[in-house]
Amino acid sequence: MTTIEDVGLVDSLWEAALEGDEHRATDVVLAAAEEHGHEVVLLDVIGAVQQRVGREWAANRISVAQEHAITAINDRAVTALSITRPRRAPEHGRVTVACVDGEWHALPARLLAEVLALRGFAVDYLGAQVPTPHLITYLHRTGPDVVALSSSIATRLPAAHATMTACQATGVPVMVGGAAFGPDGAYARKFGANAWAADARSAADMLVSQTIPRPSAPHQPIDDLPHLADQEYTYVSRNARDLVRTVYRDLEAVLPIMKSYSDEQRQRTAEDLAHIVEFLATSLYVDDDSLFLSFLSWTGDVLDARGVPSRVLQPTLTALAARLRDFPRAQRMLIQRS
Repeated sequence: MTTIEDVGLVDSLWEAALEGDEHRATDVVLAAAEEHGHEVVLLDVIGAVQQRVGREWAANRISVAQEHAITAINDRAVTALSITRPRRAPEHGRVTVACVDGEWHALPARLLAEVLALRGFAVDYLGAQVPTPHLITYLHRTGPDVVALSSSIATRLPAAHATMTACQATGVPVMVGGAAFGPDGAYARKFGANAWAADARSAADMLVSQTIPRPSAPHQPIDDLPHLADQEYTYVSRNARDLVRTVYRDLEAVLPIMKSYSDEQRQRTAEDLAHIVEFLATSLYVDDDSLFLSFLSWTGDVLDARGVPSRVLQPTLTALAARLRDFPRAQRMLIQRS
């Protein structure tokens, strides 16, 4: 049987999207759906192209603007497939699909929603960045069998945990997925998710084949993460802006060249500092050094791809460690990279 790889559909869609040719991109996916089926095209063509977007941006081969343009074309290609998908009456129950508050990467959640509809579920797709209070109100009104939460960026993990806990308090089981939860779903288990799926296909398979258990007695996030009692996460997250400002000043003192930076360079440096502090706070939240170290490694690769030596990270970590000298878990994470 001819496969997606054999006919080069991923490359065809990538080239059309990269050139900004929405009509050609739509033609590619509609023709492919007739031969291979909608689900295969959604996950193995559009999904594969979207993963390629991230890799190409990190390697500095496409710009942020191109990244957004390609994603928009992919989203419209999904709409074209949705309009032409086979219609079937729901037979497997109702699922609410949403991104956690602050999560703007909506395409993975939308792909899941489309696949579930193809598999015979009644699906309510709520899109990107759904505020938790609004989601809870929606669950009370519609009474789904499962809520599926998506998050791609690890820094949304604290928000994801709070959202999961709130959903479970309504009696609705929570399935989570997305890169934020780790490749093996470690954070999903740590947060007490009722189910975790590595991708949309396995999520749909799981929901078709089994009933996700209802949550037990209501609990609070600290019940899952007792280490939060040390207040390290709370301090770093609440004082993130002050930490960025003070560390920036500290760096100017040891790196005089920074005083001659342009306004754009200052802004970008401050943004990079903010990302480092945010990932440190998230790593403190989940108490996982590897999350912070992996972020630093990825950041180093991104800097290298842009011609910026990754060693420039070290003075930042040293300055941040000096500002957090009274916080042993933060010290451990910052010093490991030294």
